[in-house]
Amino acid sequence: MDTADLPAGSPAPEPLPRAVPLAGASNFRDLGGYAGHGGREVAWRRIFRSDHLAGLTPDDRARLAALGIARTVDFRGERERAQLAYLLPEVEHHQLAVEPTVVQRAIELQREGRALTPQDAVALMQETYRGFVHENAPRFAEFFRILLAKDAPLVFHCTAGKDRTGFAAALILLALGVPRNVVMRDYLLTNALYRRPAMAAGHAPEEVLAVLWRVQREFLDAALLKVDEDYGGMETYLVDVLGLDAAAQRELAGRYLLPVA
Repeated sequence: MDTADLPAGSPAPEPLPRAVPLAGASNFRDLGGYAGHGGREVAWRRIFRSDHLAGLTPDDRARLAALGIARTVDFRGERERAQLAYLLPEVEHHQLAVEPTVVQRAIELQREGRALTPQDAVALMQETYRGFVHENAPRFAEFFRILLAKDAPLVFHCTAGKDRTGFAAALILLALGVPRNVVMRDYLLTNALYRRPAMAAGHAPEEVLAVLWRVQREFLDAALLKVDEDYGGMETYLVDVLGLDAAAQRELAGRYLLPVA
């Protein structure tokens, strides 16, 4: 509802909460509410993002069922899925492995005897994000095909729900016409919502972990700059690399943007 349609003196309707509090997952949030193409709002309670779902409690599962979650997209690799497996009955699961992970890259460097510095960690994160653009493009293209197949509520995630998931969320919002500065603001919400797992402590100096387990503007910017440099902008990348032509973009908008009031 547009506030201009409310009777004089009526309070504006409260926006739906973006973050969904769960005991067994963090960083679970809704992509709805942002203004996209033509000022049309991204529909609430249709597309969610999260960290992994292996720790969901019975109450959490009931909450997801109440939200109508009917599909999951899991960007984790095979080993990650095996270590933190989950099953949601009656939910359609899609596995789109995006590898190698930042953690895998960091472990390889440590095995080579290299002590990571915070600067190394930032460079590693940026390299990983650039890899999303090229090496992992087929998985993100498939993700859009899943989004276009139907509009049943969906949650997509990786392990921490911040890098692979963050890039996927940026792609969705940009494809729906959400301005880049707003997309970045949504991306950075991870730092307020994500709970770093206890097992992450002790594997590297804290100043390095503080880089690897958070997000920075420079990470997503590295991927978006790669898109701009190699393809001349997001529109060409969506069409030529991810297969989201004009008709598909109209279909996406029809499914996930609300009509103008």
